Formats: sequence, structure tokens, C-alpha cells
Amino acid sequence: MFETYTAAHQYIQEHGIQAIDLKFCDLWGRSHHITIPADQFNPSLMEEGIGFDGSSIGLKNVKAGDMIMVPDLETGFLDPFWEVPTLSFLCNALNAATMEVSSNDPRNIARRAESHLQDTGAASRSLWGPEFEFYVFDQVHIENKMHRAGYQFTSHETEHAGLEGRSGGTYIPLQEGYHASPPKDKHHNFRQEITGHLQEMNIPVKYHHHEVGSFGQMEIETPLMGMDEAGDAVTLIKYATKMVASQHSKSVTFMPKPLYGEAGNGMHYHQQLFQGEENLFYDPEGYGNLSETGRQYIAGLLYHGPALLALTNPSTNSYRRLVSGYEAPVNAFYSLGNRSAAIRIPKYAKKPQTVRIEFRPPDATSNPYLALAAQLMAGLDGIQKGWDPTELGFGPIDEDVFSWSDQRRQTIQPLPSSLEDAFLALEKDHDFLLAGGVFNEDLLQEWIEHKREQEIIPVRNRPHPYEMHLYFDV
Repeated sequence: MFETYTAAHQYIQEHGIQAIDLKFCDLWGRSHHITIPADQFNPSLMEEGIGFDGSSIGLKNVKAGDMIMVPDLETGFLDPFWEVPTLSFLCNALNAATMEVSSNDPRNIARRAESHLQDTGAASRSLWGPEFEFYVFDQVHIENKMHRAGYQFTSHETEHAGLEGRSGGTYIPLQEGYHASPPKDKHHNFRQEITGHLQEMNIPVKYHHHEVGSFGQMEIETPLMGMDEAGDAVTLIKYATKMVASQHSKSVTFMPKPLYGEAGNGMHYHQQLFQGEENLFYDPEGYGNLSETGRQYIAGLLYHGPALLALTNPSTNSYRRLVSGYEAPVNAFYSLGNRSAAIRIPKYAKKPQTVRIEFRPPDATSNPYLALAAQLMAGLDGIQKGWDPTELGFGPIDEDVFSWSDQRRQTIQPLPSSLEDAFLALEKDHDFLLAGGVFNEDLLQEWIEHKREQEIIPVRNRPHPYEMHLYFDV
């Protein structure tokens, strides 16, 4: 929004801004913020920043946790959710001792990946279009105790709403919500309110609609944008969506599989590479109008796919979505329009400027900046090595692979079926992430250790409610 401090300061004066909200992202992808009075927005803030404890959010160790956050002026927006006029900024994290941008700052990692792309000469820029899928619940109850565990969600849209759910006799049957129209779609105005705020926050919206899930599954999609903008869009769209839900006494979740037997939430990433104004993925003679560069990029994504999922699908819940029988991909192949493929070439995007690929496995439990950077590094590695996806066994496949025999289906490389499998793959295959100093070994090790200790082991050690059904009376 602002190119200079002077422009931002003038806006604060002219619009009666009373508070400055400084937002930042931890290593795991969750948002945090600090709010200061508007009169503290001064040149020293831009030079010295505000101190915070980086060890508490995964960016530093406890012994040297002091860090500095400095607002990124270009990200400024009038925050629509505070009672007093508030100007919000996303921030960069700096090391307190050197005042240099932290090598572990997720936003900086994404920028390093884009700079590395340019340094290789493979392309001058990348473009990204994330899709946002989420559920809206009217009531949420979650309980985890020694003697009692469970959860309950209610939605006015589903046939399971019952009398208290007040579906009014108009509901969406299980898995039949795709592009549902009002009055079945009871959340149109809710989504429109979100997108209205997003546009005021300088985040473009391509469209929004009801998704497959009958319990209030929604989708908002953005146009393609640069890597910086795409990472910021993920952070702020999740923020805006949750804030609007809170204002309506509803709850939103982006978790990949909140409901058994219903569609999961993905975060597909449409992506392109450009050299100047030329779309490097376009070739009118290629399969799906895709160029050799595009195919090499696909080869890199799929070859490194098992390791990549440790960053794009980094939760135990991610692998409850990546199961056979739904549109979520479980096999490493690409196709033209096939939604069960890990990579889809959209049939409707066939013009020189619009041809692109869609990487379908990722979900919103990822840190968006790390997910973006990792995908770019994997695709770039495929270009630099000149890999051919067909020679590597990645297709294209334009058939329903679920109709194949088990023996034939075994010819396709599967994606990891658990977070631990993805971590084992990342431990074996991560040199592509280290190229150009984009990622570093310490960060990847911290990522794996934290996730194992704080997520994999605690989930593994707890009895599952369904185990009571299976084994209680043995």
C-alpha cells in the first residue's frame, strides 16, 4: 500500500489512525501480532523495529531468542476488524544483534527462493494462485481429557442438523455441495462479506463458491500473483475468514480432514514461470499446451514429492485427507484435467498467458511461505536437471487410476501415507532445498524435531475414539 515511510505517516495523519497492528508469522504458519499506539509509528520504528522473543515461535533457540520485527510498508492496509481506526502491516523478522533479515524468517525464505530462481536464469518471476477451502460450523465442541475425548460440529446446511440445527427442510446431501445455490447455500452472504474485506485489504479475489462438503465447505480463490503476494494472501485470507466467522458467532477450520466421510480441505497451488512477459509453461504443440520447461518443472515437483509433502502437508491430519476414493491425490502423476492426479493441467487455461499447472496435494496446515519456496525449489531442480516426467514414470495418465487393477496401480509412485513417511523422505532428499542458501539444515531439522515431538508422538500415544468401538469388549 505504501512505498515510503512518509506516505504511510501521511495516511495515518489524514485518516485519524489510532493504532498500528504489527502481524508476523511463526515457523509453523500461525499468525501473531503486536499493537502499538499510532504515535509510535516513527522513523526509529523503521530503523530499529520492535523486539520480540523469536524462540517462542520457532525462529530462534532459547539461548539467543531476541529478534526484531520491522513493518513491511507495502503490506499496509486499514484493518476492518478493530473498533478503533487501525493500520495493519505484515512484518519482516530481523536478528537483534546484526539487524539483518533472519535466515529463518519464513517470508525471507520465500524471497530467497524467488531470488535464486532469477539467479539461475531459468525465469525472471513465478506466479502463484492458491485455492482456499474451509468449513464453516455453527457450533464446535472439542474435548481431550484423560477419561473423555471427542468433538462435535453442527451446521445448518446438512441433513444431519436435526431440530436444533434448524435446516428448515432445505439442506445439502452428503458430498453434494459443489456450487450449491441458495437457499441450500446458506453462506453466500458470509463469503461475500469476507471477499469484500479482502478487496479492501488489497487482496484480489477471483471468485468464491460452495464446495463439495455438506457441512458448510467453502472455497475462495485468488488470481495468480507473485510469491510475496501469494504468501501474504494466505496469511491474511485465513485471518479475515476467521475474524468474520467470529463476528457471526461461527467457527472456521482450514484443517485438511475435520469430518470423516466428507470432502477434505486442500490448498491447491496454481503456478507459472515467466521470463519477462513470456509464459515459459506455454507451447501450443505440447501436451495440454505445456512446454518442455513446464514438463521438467512437473518432473521436479513429482520426483521430490515425498519430501515436499513434509513442508506442504505437515500435519498428522493431512494424511487423513490424502486417501483413495476422493479427489485428493495419493499418487505421483500428472494429467490434463484429471483431479485425482497430483498435478493437473487445467483444460480451461489454454491461452499463451494462462497455461499453468496445479499442484494438488498441499493443505493449509503448512506455513505458506515455506510451502511456496519448497515447491519452487523442487520444480526448479527438475528444470536444471532436464528431467522428463514420462521417463521418470509420472505420466501423463488420463485414465481413472482407481479403476485399474492393484497390480497395475503399483506401477505409479505413491505419495506418503503419513507425516512420518514424509519426514523420512525429507531426511533423505533435501539437497534441492539447500541450493542457493534458500533453506538451511538447522531449520529443516528444527521443523522435523518439533513436529515429531509436538504432533506425531502425542497423536500416536492417545487412544482413538474409534478404538473403543473396535476393541473395548475384547
